[in-house]
Amino acid sequence: MITKNKVVTIHYRLNTHEGELIESSFDQDPMVYLHGAQNIITGLEQELEGKTTGDKFKINIEASQAYGDYLDHLCQSVPKEAFGDVSELLPGMRFTAETDVGPHPVQIVEVHEDSVVVDGNHPLAGMDLVFEIEVMDIRDATEDEISHGHAHLSDEDSDDSPSIH
Repeated sequence: MITKNKVVTIHYRLNTHEGELIESSFDQDPMVYLHGAQNIITGLEQELEGKTTGDKFKINIEASQAYGDYLDHLCQSVPKEAFGDVSELLPGMRFTAETDVGPHPVQIVEVHEDSVVVDGNHPLAGMDLVFEIEVMDIRDATEDEISHGHAHLSDEDSDDSPSIH
């Protein structure tokens, strides 16, 4: 049964509320994560609690329990000089911005003559999501996995690099 400090393997299909496919693991390796370590969105982790191997289900996750609401103040215009010597700036490019509270990922949404509009919201912010889930495996986490805060994909994986992004 899925509870805190279990390593969980799932296949998932993620769609918008309107039915547009965002991503799927069914044609590739399943996702492996440490339950209770905040490695996945809150709403999905809550829905997986108590499930068992072989369970298949579909769930709706509201934006507030997924990637949060879209925050207008995270979309800002910055001078082109802020990008240093990057020769070509294009919409869709991603950068890490240094902010008062530390590094924050941003994506370019518009490029003007002297400025660039960047968006610091997660690309799925403000969206209600639909997941189709199949629980493939559940096992106890090792002490290393618990102390590192993420699942290790093999016994040799003992560094601090996360398995799930």
